[in-house]
Order: sequence, then structure tokens, then C-alpha cells
Amino acid sequence: MPEALPPTPEGVRLLAAETGSLARGVPPVRAGTLFVLSRHGGISVPATAPMEVVFGRREPDVHVCVGHDDRHVSRRHGVIRHDGAHWTVRNEGQAPIRFPGSQLLLGGQEELLPAAYTPLFIVTPEREHLLEVRVAGTPATPARPQHDASTTSPVTWVLSEPERLVLVALGQRYLRHEAHPQPASWSAVTEELGALRPGEHWTDKRVSHLVAEVRRRLREQGVAGLTRDEVGEPVGNALNHNLLAELLISTTLVPTDLAVLDGSAAENPRSTPE
Repeated sequence: MPEALPPTPEGVRLLAAETGSLARGVPPVRAGTLFVLSRHGGISVPATAPMEVVFGRREPDVHVCVGHDDRHVSRRHGVIRHDGAHWTVRNEGQAPIRFPGSQLLLGGQEELLPAAYTPLFIVTPEREHLLEVRVAGTPATPARPQHDASTTSPVTWVLSEPERLVLVALGQRYLRHEAHPQPASWSAVTEELGALRPGEHWTDKRVSHLVAEVRRRLREQGVAGLTRDEVGEPVGNALNHNLLAELLISTTLVPTDLAVLDGSAAENPRSTPE
């Protein structure tokens, strides 16, 4: 019999599946508040709440369901708990959990979570399952009022659906937070998208044209490092690397966008948790 979850303490909130990526931030909350989110929804827990967050395959016996259709993910794959000073994550499953930078958390191991955004990936032979984690840091000192200041434009860049698909395929190693990532080659992107969407006639030329068009638009808006003249020879992967860096820094691309590569993502929500 699966272990029953205890009653939910006061102050704990559920996050809907439509919640935007935690990479884009969270609302003002008390320092130490934990947010955990998968594509099926998630939970927000104050550091003072007497509970641990259980994640894994078997819903509703976990707080956050992840990898529901992959039997390599354990029913109860891991636990996030507060030790009185920090949040820690423990792998209780068989498949490893990958931290940013390719650090692996193996079964039975436990690791501290920083007061920051941390994408975790449960690595199985079939694919990698994203679990977004964010621990709220100390709120910044309130700034002086800006009642009459001009409005700042949104930071994220607008991408068409084909552009987003191509850029996610191109930058998937960055989105997986692998160590020393590089952009995928045109041929690798074309092959992957051809298998994913065989009726759309993907070619290296079409892929490179879509990426070049995004670089052109961003360069016109003042983003540096996107032309050969700026970078100099040999160019190598520099133009695409600089483009992907801008899209990641601006949170135009976030780890949840990886879902488009397994064909299960709808339009990505742009909001943050309410």
C-alpha cells in the first residue's frame, strides 16, 4: 500500500498546471518559501510549514506528480524537506536526479537546495523529466517610488511557434543546464524536428533561416554579439551561443519549453505563480 500523505498544513498552496515557469520568478513571499512545479501542477510551502514535499509518478499519493507515464520514475521518487535552516532534496527512487551542471543525485543521496531557481531532471532511459524548484530568497530593499517614470518594456522577446520550436531544439543543452553546453548543429535540429513533425518539411536551410531572422530582430533592438562583424572570425558557434544566452537571460526560453520536443506541450504560459 502506498504511504498516505498527511493533511496539508496552513499556508501551503497548490499551483495549477497552467502556472508559468518558476524561472520567470514568483510573487513576493516570505524568504525560504519553497515552490515545486511539474507540467501537472505543483505546490508552494512556507519554510515554517511542518511538512515535506513528496514527488514521483503515482498521483494522488505525491504532492507533485512527475513522469506519470514513465515506469522508470518511481511512484515516490523523492522528498524535499526543511531541516530547520535549509531545504534539501533526497532521491528515494532508482533513476538519478540531475542538477544544473550535470551533477547527479543518486538513489539514497541528499543535497541542499540553494535560495534560487533550480531545475531538476529525473533521468530515465526514455527521457528526462523536469521538476522546477525555487526557494525564495531575502526580499530586496524596497526601492523609492517611480510614479512618474516611463514604463519599462517587457524583457522577454516575442517568438513565433516555429521559431520557438527550432530554438528549443537548438538550445536544449542550455535548457537542460548541462555543463559546458553548445548549440546543436543544423543537421541535428533538422533530424529531430523531422522525426517530431514529419509533415512540415524541415531542412537545414529552413532551420538556419528561422534562427537568422530572430538574430536580426534582436540585433535591431540593440542586442549585441549577433553579427559576424561584432564577433569576428572564426565565428564558430558564437552567434547562436550569444543568441541563446540572451533568450535564456531574458527568460524568453525556459526549461519548461523542452516539452515541445516530446510533442506534449501546448502554448507555453507566460505568467508566474499567483
